[in-house]
Amino acid sequence: MGEYELLSKIKSPHDVKKLNGEQLENLCTEIREKLVETVSVNGGHLSPNLGVVELTVALERSFNLPKDSIVWDVGHQAYTHKLLTGRYEQFDTIRKKGGISGFPKRAESKYDDFNTGHSSTSISAAYGIARAKHLMGDQSYTVAVIGDGSFTGGLAFEGMNNSGRFNKNFIVVLNDNKMSISPNVGALSRYLTTVRIQPWYMRVKKITEKILSHIPLVGKPLKRFLQGGKSKLKNLVYKNTLFDCFGFTYLGPIDGHNIDELENAFECAKKVNSPVLVHVVTKKGKGYQPAEDNPGGFHGIGQFDIDSGEPLSSHRGFSAEFGKTMCELAEDDKKICAITAAMSGGTGLTEFSKLYKERFFDVGIAEEHAVTFGCGLAAKGMRPVFAVYSTFLQRAYDQLLHDAALGKLHLVIGVDRSGIVGDDGETHQGVFDVSILNTIPNTTIFSPAYFDGMRKSLSTAIYICDSLAVVRYPRGGELYRPDDFGEENLSYDVYGNPNCKNLLITYGRLFSYACKAKETLAKQGIEICILKLCRIKPIDENAVDFAAAFENVWFFEEGIKNGGIARNFSDLLCCTSFCGDYHIKAINDKFVKQMSVSEALHELKLDNDGMVNTITKNLKEKN
Repeated sequence: MGEYELLSKIKSPHDVKKLNGEQLENLCTEIREKLVETVSVNGGHLSPNLGVVELTVALERSFNLPKDSIVWDVGHQAYTHKLLTGRYEQFDTIRKKGGISGFPKRAESKYDDFNTGHSSTSISAAYGIARAKHLMGDQSYTVAVIGDGSFTGGLAFEGMNNSGRFNKNFIVVLNDNKMSISPNVGALSRYLTTVRIQPWYMRVKKITEKILSHIPLVGKPLKRFLQGGKSKLKNLVYKNTLFDCFGFTYLGPIDGHNIDELENAFECAKKVNSPVLVHVVTKKGKGYQPAEDNPGGFHGIGQFDIDSGEPLSSHRGFSAEFGKTMCELAEDDKKICAITAAMSGGTGLTEFSKLYKERFFDVGIAEEHAVTFGCGLAAKGMRPVFAVYSTFLQRAYDQLLHDAALGKLHLVIGVDRSGIVGDDGETHQGVFDVSILNTIPNTTIFSPAYFDGMRKSLSTAIYICDSLAVVRYPRGGELYRPDDFGEENLSYDVYGNPNCKNLLITYGRLFSYACKAKETLAKQGIEICILKLCRIKPIDENAVDFAAAFENVWFFEEGIKNGGIARNFSDLLCCTSFCGDYHIKAINDKFVKQMSVSEALHELKLDNDGMVNTITKNLKEKN
């Protein structure tokens, strides 16, 4: 690896159009080598990108970018697109601080038409772009590239339903690899399988139209009747697909690794005077055997050894501990159900799905449905637990408020990847869930720092809470824990001398950084006590009363300041006899850019160094 004779010369899609068949094959090989080489060092989304190499090459050759527009759903499969649109020289910086993003970014390139990061948005966004072009007299093409996994999201169907009335230069490419992150499930997956095994129907449709067009007098009227009617005869002759019913002309299935076939399909799509859906079948992870064998494991991966495919770090994380605890609880309680939105592996529920199949529900990429479905389970006495990444829970706010909390239904949410997650950047940071959930009545939120606290919180959320209950935990594993720190309480813990003047309040993994800051400050002659919250909503009144006795209070929070727990604590503190100084260090009104977790926490002054500097600075200013 490392020699990229063709790829290194590609500065724009125009250069790709100059290559012949053999060169294109070699280019695809080089792209895959570059993807594996880079992701093995930087981490990132590997198997989705390996699966769309030929598809991306064909798109760049078939359309006139950037005049024509391509919107990549989620965008985690756009690495090849970046390599072919002038970002080869910067590709080694992908997902790193100051480097190019792992997702499309309009500010990064004129070839990125829409910022993406979450699922199922491409059709709606592309339709808006197409409509805007039409209003301005622009006749260029607009293409939405969406995976079959993303198609399980309701927004994709909303976009299809609305855009099916548009009749010009609008193309949806359905990348069907039978996977989202976990294997696809549900009726749509079964439907696509049916379509894939009947590729002859489009040929029959074309032949029928051709024959009818040449029959004198009655041929053309009969053709119009068949096309416009709703009879069984139409369904027999035309073998309508779901996509035809939305108003789309269906083309496919097409071999997603055959550039000639792909280009022919796209040229055909350009000539159709209606919205077109091109069904492309690809293999996730193609070209790198470990990723082909385990496409889910290589969907999003950290650093790994190229030869073996083995991860370079394998410490046990909160997700795995959550999954283990769920299995233990479910063994003795047949009412416990687990729900995931196409993330059984990422949320640690793989083993649960094997042991308790009837009580495991993968709803696809449909977080809104997951919450309301869970509420339905709860309404009839089950104990549903929905495990979801913080960033994806954002999409289910209405269901959390309207269906769960308002109805006071006992649904438990395991919020994975809470707080800073790092390299995926703005779209994936889990820093908004607390501010979102904090606004919802009838809600209890736990944010433990260690595995034992997470296990206790989960058990309490399931068996003690009687409405919406949330247990949030970070990406990765446990951090520093002092030897003299006892087991966590469910409400709050005090660590240090309660009779000193200075109090540091925090929750979640920031407690580990606070403990290190405490040790550093002690060496400087500054004594602090730490108030560690575990249940952050509602805040324990005793914790507030305890804080009121201190002269100086600092609250460090790994979340958005507006609507956060630090602000809540401040309001409650004002209702006591507290007359000291209160300081909040949290994330101001902004998005956190891509960088490692440690880099982000340091930049936000939320690590131990940041805590020490903030406290010493405030004390110096006061004195």
